[in-house]
Amino acid sequence: MKPFLNWAGGKRWLTVKYPEYFFCSYERYIEPFLGSGAIFFAHQPKNAILSDSNQQLIDTYKAVRDDYDKVLNILKIHDSNHCTEYYYNTRNRQCTKSHTKAAQFIYLNRTCFNGLYRVNKEGVFNVPIGTKKNVLREDDDFSAWASILKNAIFYAQDFEKTIQMAHRGDFVYVDPPYTVRHNQNGFLKYNEKIFSWNDQERLSRSLNDASDRGAKILISNADHDSIHSLYSMERWTIDRVTRFSGIAAASGNRKGITEILIRNYDLEKSNPFF
Repeated sequence: MKPFLNWAGGKRWLTVKYPEYFFCSYERYIEPFLGSGAIFFAHQPKNAILSDSNQQLIDTYKAVRDDYDKVLNILKIHDSNHCTEYYYNTRNRQCTKSHTKAAQFIYLNRTCFNGLYRVNKEGVFNVPIGTKKNVLREDDDFSAWASILKNAIFYAQDFEKTIQMAHRGDFVYVDPPYTVRHNQNGFLKYNEKIFSWNDQERLSRSLNDASDRGAKILISNADHDSIHSLYSMERWTIDRVTRFSGIAAASGNRKGITEILIRNYDLEKSNPFF
């Protein structure tokens, strides 16, 4: 199932092009960098822990899960009024109810430039309007999304707290910001916070600990020597994969690039769980 949010670096392509990486049995799914939840919605696990440091994002998922009909009704209003002036007025509006805040978040996500999430120093969303004319999609199914989300527990918290919950019987999918040692002096913005090279190191330590506790782990990350070095222990298998990058403004700059998938389990020929 397609997610209801757009997200820079989303992994919907991964489930289509490399489904074998999710052919493993487990009892609980854990994802500490949720974003659009493309992997979660593609596989629809019956028991999940989903988290992200973005409080607004997590609140949006909860509102869709608990009051999708109210969220959808507001989205219909956004859809009928969408234009440049309406976009910027809505972007500047301070919503108070959970379903109106969620509808605002989804509306801005679907109509802003490239589905980016960016905030200023005051934590205010400031992405300009994009080219999309419609807010609602023909394949929208908020009822189904809400039903699937009822299988998940949500946390707005640091990734380390979520990974500490992982034990034997859990499958942890990790898709952090692709910070490398020499990239922008070793940091990237993740939501409204900085994700530094120190966070990459902290992440690798946390995942090694979770592996020691018996959790199965799959990590998406940058194909860079500094990342390879973090997962050089014998327990980790590193595979290079190719994806298409369509986020560049100029079409000539959109091309296939490599990433790596890091895992601590053997690939199976079929999927016994889903």
